[in-house]
Amino acid sequence: MSSAQETVEYATEHAPRLEWARHAPEVYKAMVRLDTAARQGLDPRLLELVKIRASQLNHCAFCLDMHTKDALAAGESAERIVQLSAWEESRHFYTEKELAAIELTEAVTVLTEGFVPDEVYERAAKRFEEAELAQLIAAITVINAWNRLGVTSRMAPGHYQPGQRG
Repeated sequence: MSSAQETVEYATEHAPRLEWARHAPEVYKAMVRLDTAARQGLDPRLLELVKIRASQLNHCAFCLDMHTKDALAAGESAERIVQLSAWEESRHFYTEKELAAIELTEAVTVLTEGFVPDEVYERAAKRFEEAELAQLIAAITVINAWNRLGVTSRMAPGHYQPGQRG
């Protein structure tokens, strides 16, 4: 049998634990409004890089599926998306502004020290105007909330189509 005819049997997709949006529709609607407000004034490609990086750190497969597809649809390159998990060794793929946003995303997402280090915040503050920085911090906070909802309720990846939000 040729390799083109071989059938690959993949693992079974897990079922969601809870359809939280159906059971808490007002919270879901509020999250969508918050997400819409947080993205105002931010470059869509930068926003997707931030959402992908936070989702990688939080192991949210559903959000990774969504935001990599949206990033690709927005014109982001597959190479930059792939390199994002190793951004410190792949700095040359990103602008200084993007690097500051990615580093801030990690600091806000992983609060192991209990705070965002001053030097990380200062690097971001040098690259973003205050209003844009406030929006970026809000967007990082929102994706972390989405990640926690997705991971806890075990939302299954693979079914999202680019631009399907809501």
